[in-house]
Amino acid sequence: MSGPGPMAAAVPDRDGLWSRRLFALLAGTAVAAVSGRVLLALDPSHLDAARGVVWLVMLGHLAQRYWRPRRTGRLIWRPRVAGPHGAEPGLVARRSAAGWLGLTADVTAGVVVALGGFSVLTERWPQVEAGRPPVLTAVALGLGWVVYAETRFTGRLALTGGGLRYGGDWYPWSEIRGVRRSGERAGGVHLRLEPERLPRTVVGGRDLAVPDERLIAAIEAFRTTPEALAVGLPVTPPEPAPGVAER
Repeated sequence: MSGPGPMAAAVPDRDGLWSRRLFALLAGTAVAAVSGRVLLALDPSHLDAARGVVWLVMLGHLAQRYWRPRRTGRLIWRPRVAGPHGAEPGLVARRSAAGWLGLTADVTAGVVVALGGFSVLTERWPQVEAGRPPVLTAVALGLGWVVYAETRFTGRLALTGGGLRYGGDWYPWSEIRGVRRSGERAGGVHLRLEPERLPRTVVGGRDLAVPDERLIAAIEAFRTTPEALAVGLPVTPPEPAPGVAER
């Protein structure tokens, strides 16, 4: 089945683009400022404590990847979905509980490894201590960036008249030629793109509340009729065929 032509693409409304970006920027800046104040107030003994729990944090980070609760979420209609190019009507999928746990584990591991690693360096080379403020500032900015990236868009995944957005990645409908299960342990949907991208493109999976079969049914339905999402009227996404197990 051929994909939609160029005329099928919707033109997003840019009126809400900058207000959403400004809100995300303010949220990220606030988190970075608070984090920076807390981190810069730490003394070397606190950094030594972070070094002592690095292995425990990394073990927890690896263990949480094996938690895969059943996903029963649905794509929800939103009249305004904030995307990379503006606001459009569309369907949104939220991040799952396992996805939030994974994000929290990633951030925690990153912070602890950065602090613990710097503690090791200062113990071996005391002159490195002079670089503590810039390092802690960089960690705070990283936390702010995570908040900015999570706040900038509506939902973890969105289907709009213009295409499919997953996180900060954008895939126009004209490039999506088909979908199938990824076959990976964490689940997910493999997008068959033209031109193909490397590594292969997988969306959804463990970090999305919507099961793969429900996502596949929606993508297959709207990749050839994206104008149905661009009209602005509420849309009910299709369901997978009866008897198809949800994952």
